[in-house]
Amino acid sequence: MTRILERTVMFADLRGSTGLYETLGNAEATSVVTHTVGALCSTVAAHGGHVVKTLGDGLMAVFDRPQQALDAADAMHDTLARLVSRGGERGASSGLRGLRLQVGMARGEVVEMAGDCYGDAVNVAARLLEHAGDNETLVTAEVLQGFAGEHRRRFRDLDRIRLRGRAEPVQVHLLSKTGPPDEQTTQFGDVPPPEEPQGLRLTWLDHCREFDLHELPVVLGRSPQASFCVDDSRVSRSHARIDWHSGAFQLTDLSFNGTYVRFGTETEVLSLRRGTCALHGSGVIGLGASPLDVSPTIVRFEVLRPHATTPSSAAGRPSVRA
Repeated sequence: MTRILERTVMFADLRGSTGLYETLGNAEATSVVTHTVGALCSTVAAHGGHVVKTLGDGLMAVFDRPQQALDAADAMHDTLARLVSRGGERGASSGLRGLRLQVGMARGEVVEMAGDCYGDAVNVAARLLEHAGDNETLVTAEVLQGFAGEHRRRFRDLDRIRLRGRAEPVQVHLLSKTGPPDEQTTQFGDVPPPEEPQGLRLTWLDHCREFDLHELPVVLGRSPQASFCVDDSRVSRSHARIDWHSGAFQLTDLSFNGTYVRFGTETEVLSLRRGTCALHGSGVIGLGASPLDVSPTIVRFEVLRPHATTPSSAAGRPSVRA
C-alpha cells in the first residue's frame, strides 16, 4: 500500500569503521559495527521512530514528530559514547575511539511504498550527511517549525547550504550537544578566544575571496556549487566547511582524504580526519594532502581584523579578485 505522509526523515552514518578492520581484524570489526548499528536502531525505536533500512555503517529512519527525532539524535550520540567507553574495557579502545556519528534530518511529505520511503525530504536528509562533521546533527528549517524559543536556542544557524544534486540551497541548523557549551579547542589544546574579527580571506592560485561573518558557513570543494570552489581532482566535492562558532572560525573536514592545516610559519601540520579545529591568524589549508607534500592543493587563509578588511567586505559584500 502506498501512503503519502508528513514525516521527519533521519539518516545516520557511522564513520571510522574502516580503521576498526585494520585494528581488530575482519571478524571482530564486523561484529562491532553490526552491534553498534543495532544499538542505534534500538535507540531510534525507543524514541518512537521507525527504522526503514540499515545502510552498512548507517541507517535511515522516519518519525511522526520532530521532537521524537531530535531526542533520538541526542540519545544516539550518547549510545555511541557508551559503546566506545565499554569497548575500552575489552581492550579495543584504540579502534573504537575513531568511531564518529553524523546525523542529518529533514521534514516534509514522504511517499511510503513497499517498505521504503521516497521524496525530497529523504534526498535532503541523505545529502546533509556530506556536510556534517564529527558527532554533528544537521537539520533543516522545517524540522524546527513549531518549536518554542527554549528548544530553538539549542540550534546554531548555518545559513543556506547548497546540497549536491539540488538546485535550491537549503536552510540548515546545527543541533548543539546537551550540557554546557563546548570550550573552543584544537587537537593541541585550548585556544584563547580572540577579539571578534571582521572576516576571513581565502586564496587559491589567483582566486581570492573575502567572507564576513554573515556569509558563513563556507564550503570548500570541487563542486561548482561550493562557496569556495577549488577545481582540482584531489579535492572532494564538499571537502571542508568553515563556520563561526564559540568566537572563532571553525574548520571541519568533510572529506575522505583529510584536511591539513599549518599556521603561520610553524612547521607542525595539524591533520583533520572528520575533525574540527579553530583557525587563527594566517596559514595554509591542504585539501587531500599535507602542505608539506610535493605539489599539494593549498588554500591560504587569513583572519581579517578591522584594520585589514577591505571596504567592500566591511560593508558586508564579498571581495572577489580574478
